[in-house]
Amino acid sequence: MIRPRCHTLRTSAVLLAASLLSAAFAAAPLSAQDVDPRILEAEQKRIAVVEKVRPAVVAIFGKGGNGGGSGVLIDKEGFALTNFHVVQGSGPVMKCGLPDGVLYDAVLVGLDKVGDVALIKLLPKKEGQPFPFAVMGDSDQCKAGDWSLAMGNPFLLATDFTPTVTYGLISGVHRYQYPEGKGLLEYTDCIQIDTSINPGNSGGPLFNMNAELVGINGRGSFDKRSRINSGVGYAISINQIKNFLGHLYAGIDTDHATLGGEVRTEDEDGLAARLVLRSILDQCDARRRGLEPSDELIEFAGRPLTTTNQWKNIVGIFPKGWRLPLTYRKGNDKKETLVRLMGYMAKEIDDQGKPAKPNQPNQPMQPPTGPAAKLYEPKPGYSNFYFNKVSRDRLLANFKKHGDFASVGGEWAIEGGADLPRKKGAPVSVRIADEKAPDGKQGKTTIKLDLDGLKYDLEPLKQGQDARTLRQPNGSGGLMLALHHYRQLLTRGEKGFVEQFVHGGHEPFYPPRADGKEPKNLKDLRVDCEVLLTEEADVVTKWYFSLKDHTLLGFEVWVEQQEDPCEVFLYDYKPVDGRNLPQRMEIRFGNERFGTLHLNNYKLAKSS
Repeated sequence: MIRPRCHTLRTSAVLLAASLLSAAFAAAPLSAQDVDPRILEAEQKRIAVVEKVRPAVVAIFGKGGNGGGSGVLIDKEGFALTNFHVVQGSGPVMKCGLPDGVLYDAVLVGLDKVGDVALIKLLPKKEGQPFPFAVMGDSDQCKAGDWSLAMGNPFLLATDFTPTVTYGLISGVHRYQYPEGKGLLEYTDCIQIDTSINPGNSGGPLFNMNAELVGINGRGSFDKRSRINSGVGYAISINQIKNFLGHLYAGIDTDHATLGGEVRTEDEDGLAARLVLRSILDQCDARRRGLEPSDELIEFAGRPLTTTNQWKNIVGIFPKGWRLPLTYRKGNDKKETLVRLMGYMAKEIDDQGKPAKPNQPNQPMQPPTGPAAKLYEPKPGYSNFYFNKVSRDRLLANFKKHGDFASVGGEWAIEGGADLPRKKGAPVSVRIADEKAPDGKQGKTTIKLDLDGLKYDLEPLKQGQDARTLRQPNGSGGLMLALHHYRQLLTRGEKGFVEQFVHGGHEPFYPPRADGKEPKNLKDLRVDCEVLLTEEADVVTKWYFSLKDHTLLGFEVWVEQQEDPCEVFLYDYKPVDGRNLPQRMEIRFGNERFGTLHLNNYKLAKSS
């Protein structure tokens, strides 16, 4: 009886004090002079940031206005980032609203289903009219405790397309969130926020207080009954997205990377945690580079490794097919190598060991309609092949500025010297020519190589040849075949590769140093490149063009997909009859350097 009475008295006293305090504030309201100037300055800065970035925030609407999400423009051409799960139900064309109150037509460009990212393009109302866009920042600079802004269209409230703004803390960085079914929607190295995001915010931007885009909001922990945010949200880091942007702009349905082996932490709770390779696939590149079970992984892509969680976070931010430096310990020896990464998503394999063609649906999909439909072209393996052709043709146009070879499709005669492992200055000559068939059409192509007195002959298009013949000379991995493909690219372009001629996105490339010295770290060799993928007679070639000036820096030719390619690095370009050609080629195969060709005499005959 007493305790309730005491509790009542205390409650009454608290209420009375609160009432008196409230009355005091009402009687004497705070003036601007009474507020710490730093608080007012921070408020004004926050408002300025919101005003600066708001025009770039996109409201995305599904078919018939049902459902939708958010996005953010990243360049003046109208390309915008959002989530894969936002566009998944909308189809390849959609409607998007901007804070200017205008509804725009938009088309799907690229997809990253594993990472839950999509790139779309808004169509301007007037040809050439630029869009407002957000500047991408460096998400690796984000720290727990930093302030952040989330903007978007929660609960589809923005009927006038004006985004909702929320403000909060970055709660953690380098978080890992497991995929949601079939390996999709895996959030690696993501940013955890308490900045409120709710259904409809998906795909919207996360900004730092410098008005820089640092993430794309995607997942959150929600109350299951009311679907209200519980204070834990996750944004895909913009640095991860940057790794995939070249693929997304090229309309590729991308895949994430895996090493091809199982890694586990040993003594994770102890003081000497070690990340160890437990098993490895025989056909993966890491095995060919020398990695074996029980090897300790120390560093990958410049980041240290001690736990399985760190490994998943790091490997998960890169696309399939990239080569990245891996440092590992075998016994007492510390080694560094470049590893080509395998794909994350499982692929069906046919009886010949090649990727099976996707099953075609019994009922064809209804083709998209509207103004954006003209910018959509379906093709297996691509989210929108139209944009792949746009990227490919732009790359080729820039490359052509270094020289037009279309008129010199006759015999090529090249002479010079070769530095081989056991001899320097060995004479070398190459002849590549096409013979006419009796009906006047192109017949067989022949390549003749004389290397230090050893003569080799190859018909690269002859059917039924075994891999050893195509890899001539021995130890090169296919130098003669590589020279044939090089001539095909320069003189015939797309016509020289009937099986495949597509843009392959962006990748890092690692040309050896011109002076022959080994680098301190392999990452010091890295040059970011645009990639062209070609295929002729089941031989795949990957071409690397500098992002800086579109110079062809080198290429890789695969005689067999499960083996190492012949790697060709091109140096010392000089004009030859008005066309730039390399004076030096370095050839590598597997873990070995085959040799360096010094080519000082080109004779390129005109097409007959």
